[in-house]
Amino acid sequence: MPTTPPPTYPRSAGLSVLRLALRLRRRSPSLSLLLHRRSAAVAGVLLLLLAGVMVLSACVGQAYVSPGEVWRVLRGHGGPYDLIVGELRVPRIVLGAMVGAALGLSGALVQTVTRNPLASPDVIGVGHGAAAATVLALATGTIASPGALPVIAVTGGLAAAALVYVLAWRHGMQPSRFVLTGVGIGVALSAVVQLYLTESELAAAEQVKLWLTGSLNGRGWEQAGPLGWVLLLSLPALAWASRALRPLGLDSDTAAALGVRVHRTQLGLTVLGVVLAATATGAAGPIGFVALTAPQLARRITRTPQLPLVASALTGAVILVAADLAARTLMPPLEIPVGALTALVGGPYLLWLLAAPGGRGR
Repeated sequence: MPTTPPPTYPRSAGLSVLRLALRLRRRSPSLSLLLHRRSAAVAGVLLLLLAGVMVLSACVGQAYVSPGEVWRVLRGHGGPYDLIVGELRVPRIVLGAMVGAALGLSGALVQTVTRNPLASPDVIGVGHGAAAATVLALATGTIASPGALPVIAVTGGLAAAALVYVLAWRHGMQPSRFVLTGVGIGVALSAVVQLYLTESELAAAEQVKLWLTGSLNGRGWEQAGPLGWVLLLSLPALAWASRALRPLGLDSDTAAALGVRVHRTQLGLTVLGVVLAATATGAAGPIGFVALTAPQLARRITRTPQLPLVASALTGAVILVAADLAARTLMPPLEIPVGALTALVGGPYLLWLLAAPGGRGR
């Protein structure tokens, strides 16, 4: 049976078609992949930049460790820096990269669904839901210390996002209603957190406040393991999402005319984004502005019509690892919570995004 050749794209569009022949049978179909050449090049540069920032973060601190010693520890040869590099810095750096990648991916998915570059998982209540569930668990004695918070935080984030979705649904999901409902739910949940902080004892309030700021201090493989599994298991869904993002860049009627089940696709992308954001929040606490800034920065660098998932993940990882490095080294021996630093940098970026042409929507 003759097969239809894949469509050709002009070279000016920056696109290439990769055809992978599957030779499992005699007449096996070929798999065509659309590749944006600039995005692939940017992803390669970002990957190298991330590796460089991670190595620098492993070397720099209150005690400087040479790259050779870091490599020696990573190979398991032992040495005087096993504790500093192998048990303190490397797990924290790996966790920071995974949290940044998860937030970058989540932000790209949520911004695509809402068609709003100012949207982020926090807007739809993920961070506020995680915080409210945490303080309620502490207030009712369900858990005894913030060390047992990740599962509670993930559950709260998922529940808050589900509530927003249900309340915003009116014969379909309108992005503006979805965002406004998320803002309202977030304000209500934030009030619950503030009430707990006002009425609780000083020691408990200080512990919760540190978690609410978002920090990688004291975190390592115990938090990185669950997040790594979530990212790994999400790879097939992310491969589907990368294809689903293209038609959703059009208006809903056009996408539906092309055969896309718009509401089901929006629901799937939202669930995937919420799961990634909630898991990242459970691992490191609510870290603001990474999910907001990473996708938009990646889009401006790659110059793609849709938000690029791979570049968004790598941009988020670079931002968070670099921010954590700055948080550890700016005011030694004091350590700034990385969430406070990203908020400090993200505020001016948000103002710039609001002032930029088209900054309030697509």
